[in-house]
Amino acid sequence: MSIQNEVKDLIIPIDRKIQQIDIKSQYIDLAEPIHLYGQVNVTKLLAEYGINKEPHLNTQQHVERSTLQIGVDEAGRGPLLGSVNVAAAILPMTWAGLIEAQPLKDTPLSILTDSKQLSEKKRDILYPLVQQHAIGFVIAEIPAAVIDQVNILQATMLGMRLCTEVLLEIIAKHIATSMMQFEVLFDGNRCPNIDYVMLAKLGIETSKIDCQAWVKGDARHTSIAAASILAKVSRDTAMYMLDTEHPEYGIAKHKGYPTKAHIEAIEKYGVLPAHRRSFAPVRKAIES
Repeated sequence: MSIQNEVKDLIIPIDRKIQQIDIKSQYIDLAEPIHLYGQVNVTKLLAEYGINKEPHLNTQQHVERSTLQIGVDEAGRGPLLGSVNVAAAILPMTWAGLIEAQPLKDTPLSILTDSKQLSEKKRDILYPLVQQHAIGFVIAEIPAAVIDQVNILQATMLGMRLCTEVLLEIIAKHIATSMMQFEVLFDGNRCPNIDYVMLAKLGIETSKIDCQAWVKGDARHTSIAAASILAKVSRDTAMYMLDTEHPEYGIAKHKGYPTKAHIEAIEKYGVLPAHRRSFAPVRKAIES
């Protein structure tokens, strides 16, 4: 089927629930499923990364044109309540770069930067725009039960790994990857353990994947900043929904973080199923 003859872009939706996973070479059943959702715009992917479109390019130009960047970030490592959300985003090639170089100037994402530096109103404006203009994106919700099961660091790393692998898997199924390079930028000081064996079977060799950890990367790279918006707003949305179910906890205000009001609500009303039982204030409330 010819993509060029399609009126609309070809969109591959992502909607997966992961119940079993290998962590540190151990295959485990997760306490609750990890939900991943998003999409890849195959039409945009082919337009920007289709191989041999311009054979006149020299080697250096070809490398620049065939390097696909994925930004990955998380939201919600510190709260006592709810999921930690991880997101990955692939921006159009000319939009991906250092924020200070202003690659987003005169684009619909011109106000994009680290989500923590933006007002909630601006984050809410950017959230659908990132999804609309990204070549691909995926959001992972790692529930409190999994955080308690494997600890918050491993839960976050697991989310980063799954987001990266899902996007690379879909990319490998729709374009030739033999001459491509992949740059995966993670916010923070470490990279997750990617399943390179699985990706190699799909045609993406380990040598083709350059994983980089960037401390405060969401304030440096546009792709990480885009992922930070997706992670932050998706988590906040879940907190607002939980607030409507349990208004007495004031979740809309503290969003699960260990404020004085949140601690007092736990002491007064008890622990919710969505609370992270391995976190000290919640564990203390359970034990008291």
